[in-house]
Amino acid sequence: MFKPLSIYIGLRYTRAKRRNHFISFISLTSMLGVALGVAALIVVLSVMNGFEKELRERILGMTSHAFITGPDGTLKDWQALESMIEGAPHLVDSAPFVEGQAMLSQGNRVRGTLIRGIDPELEPRVSTIGDKVIQGDFSALKPGSFGIILGKDLAIAMGAATGDKITLITPYITPTPAGVMPRLKRLNVVGVFEIGMYEYDSALAVMNVEDAAKLFRIPGKVSGLRLKLDDVFKAPKITSELLATLPSSFRAADWTYQHANFFRALKTEKTVMFVILLLIVAVAAFNIVSTLIMMVTDKQSDIAILRTLGMRPRDIMTIFMVQGTLIGLFGTLIGIIGGVTLALNVETLIAKLEQLIGYQFLPADVYYISSLPSDLHWNDVTIIGITAFILSLISTIYPSWRAAKIRPAEALRYD
Repeated sequence: MFKPLSIYIGLRYTRAKRRNHFISFISLTSMLGVALGVAALIVVLSVMNGFEKELRERILGMTSHAFITGPDGTLKDWQALESMIEGAPHLVDSAPFVEGQAMLSQGNRVRGTLIRGIDPELEPRVSTIGDKVIQGDFSALKPGSFGIILGKDLAIAMGAATGDKITLITPYITPTPAGVMPRLKRLNVVGVFEIGMYEYDSALAVMNVEDAAKLFRIPGKVSGLRLKLDDVFKAPKITSELLATLPSSFRAADWTYQHANFFRALKTEKTVMFVILLLIVAVAAFNIVSTLIMMVTDKQSDIAILRTLGMRPRDIMTIFMVQGTLIGLFGTLIGIIGGVTLALNVETLIAKLEQLIGYQFLPADVYYISSLPSDLHWNDVTIIGITAFILSLISTIYPSWRAAKIRPAEALRYD
């Protein structure tokens, strides 16, 4: 005979044709509930990972992984610093930059903006802004030309296009016989870029690094050196290690510090979504409880006979725990297979669904990310699967305990 006997009986109860079809229906519902919850968790978290990845790539396409600057926020000899850090572990490349706040004026329109001075030849080492220019030419940012490239939304707000002239107002003042006047400079609009994030497209303008240094009164200097690293997730550690090799007068910061609140909010949202969707699995687990309680009630006579033949209470518990565990196990496996399949093909399936119904869920003229991105993380799948199985296992304890407490004499009194 198959041993241990309690596991054999539990397996037999699971696959045997039951007299009560309602119990079978509840068991199937419980299994499908677990599968649905697991699949939903995998797909939703994969889509959230996809959106986070897309946003991170867009942010890091404009923001350096890290930067180094001097004690007063400027660097006089950035070439010397570049030589000092050359060959450092995890450092891919670097480029100088100048950054400052200013105002742009065009007719009666005035907007505050962030001016970033870059070297068109070196900037592609650390950012992708050169690939985001949709009007004009990135290479037109030559020293002394005082050309400027505007973000798309900023250009629209200012009513400016390639070839127009625009006035830059810096926060520095110039004394004149007529009084103190702000420093003004007429600039040539030589291009427009589009990143796809309103934060940059509406408030960022790009100039040549030498022209920006003159406007912000740091001629011959730069604001700092932007760094590109081989692992953006280890940016804090790499930056700290790199800074430790430099003189104490240098300061550094990485992208996680600059955008800490944004990515912390994304992480919190992902955690909350995980907890909310986990309730689907919890409901399915409660269905397992009800299924086993009805099974225990239906099998009271069998339990009494087994107890009379000498089976111990813990063996009775094992019989029904086997049933509940199988429901949870198969539900979890089905959910993982379905969830992974959907997560890997969600972009294609959504595109076909949009084509079928003739409606676009993320219109390109409204959302920059017009498709539904998905980034499957196997560690998420593992956590979801283990959590769902543990919830299913826990749900079998109470009904099995009740079965073990049945007294044979009372159960057989009316049989």
